Amino acid sequence: MADASSIAYDALKMAVEHVLGKIREGKKLSTEDVLILYLGTIVSDLKEIRTEIARLDSRIDETNKRIDQTNQRIDDIVKTLSARIDETNRRIDETNKRIDDLAKSLTAQIGEVNKRIDAVQITLLEIQKLLIELVKTRQQ
Repeated sequence: MADASSIAYDALKMAVEHVLGKIREGKKLSTEDVLILYLGTIVSDLKEIRTEIARLDSRIDETNKRIDQTNQRIDDIVKTLSARIDETNRRIDETNKRIDDLAKSLTAQIGEVNKRIDAVQITLLEIQKLLIELVKTRQQ
């Protein structure tokens, strides 16, 4: 069963063809004939507009699909980069921990060396005192 708009379109098409037949025969057109031609033009324009809208809808759908694909690729890249950044941060944290451990170890070693230097310095001062006393006793 055909819908009302298709029946109306067919009826208008037939009416327009009838008026076009009058024009071919050179007959005078009535106001109703001119109105039918005008309606036919409007319907024809509407049909073209609907076709163009359908074409544009299709292009919009295609563009939306491409945008969705692009967004998905961006999301994938963001996930990959985030994972790489997290891994890099983990490695930096490990390196910083190793540097801190080395710094503590070196600080402890330097402290130990400083204690030994202090002990050597005290020993040298004592030796210097003894030498001074020895020189004094020999001079007397």
